Amino acid sequence: MEKLTDVEMKNISGGGISIGVVAAIVAGITFITGLLDGILRPLGCRE
Repeated sequence: MEKLTDVEMKNISGGGISIGVVAAIVAGITFITGLLDGILRPLGCRE
């Protein structure tokens, strides 16, 4: 096994979560919450 130098270790990237992934997860949770709320507690339109 080859040992990496400090400079090589600082140049390694990856494994982080991007903002797009976090936004997609939040959007999915919001959608599922709204869907379940609409199914379990349907409200009629108010005029």
